[in-house]
Amino acid sequence: MAEAKTKSKAKSKATSTPEEKLRALYRLQFIDSRIDRIRIVRGELPLEVQDLEDEIEGLATRFKKMEDDRAALETEISNKKNAIADSKALIKKYKEQQDNVRNNREFESLSKEIEYQELEMKLADKRIKEFKAQIDSKEEVLNATREEVEGRRKDLENKKAELEEIVGETKREEDLLVKLSDDAKKKIDERLVTAYMRIRTGSKNGLGVVPIDREASAGSYIKIPPQRQLDVAARQKIIVDEHSGRILVDAELAREEEEKTDAEITKLLK
Repeated sequence: MAEAKTKSKAKSKATSTPEEKLRALYRLQFIDSRIDRIRIVRGELPLEVQDLEDEIEGLATRFKKMEDDRAALETEISNKKNAIADSKALIKKYKEQQDNVRNNREFESLSKEIEYQELEMKLADKRIKEFKAQIDSKEEVLNATREEVEGRRKDLENKKAELEEIVGETKREEDLLVKLSDDAKKKIDERLVTAYMRIRTGSKNGLGVVPIDREASAGSYIKIPPQRQLDVAARQKIIVDEHSGRILVDAELAREEEEKTDAEITKLLK
């Protein structure tokens, strides 16, 4: 039974007349153009929101790395302070040993150890100062980054609120139009839908099917030959404008489909 229905549906598409195909294509174009107009109202807002989200994510990653670097420097400072404490303990120990040496050689050896530990302390103290300077520098960058992230988050909140307001005003209509567009495509031969989508995608204004307007395809100033205009008006075959590459329909067919489809959409939106 399901197979029979599929064959019947395929046969219905295959045996539809050229005029029915043209009407179905123009109806699809009319619906898709209304979707385009809704989305144009949003402008660049969706991209701006995405860019801000990406920027905030990048700043957060950068901020986390700087915090990790600062923590590593603080660990180094702690290690150096411990090394200084160890050196002080050793110096005290060596000085006590000097009081009990039996000869000059032992005394000189301990003196060299004390001198070495004093140098280690000076070097550790120098490193601590360097690490602290690096921490201060990173702290300035962290504060600036923190402020930048906060500013970007406020911008993102504003952009999202603006986008949500626009989407909220048109969401019901857009959802309906998208469904109607999908339904319309199911009633057209796949080959024609593919051709329509290819032409539409390659067009700046998203038009793949256009009526003849003032002896030219809508949006074009190149006149269509009289015989070609008669062929389009006859509605006996699918004709493509050789200059714009768009599928042509006559103005009367376009007007009829626009009025019928517009009335259907208005009724569904009530």
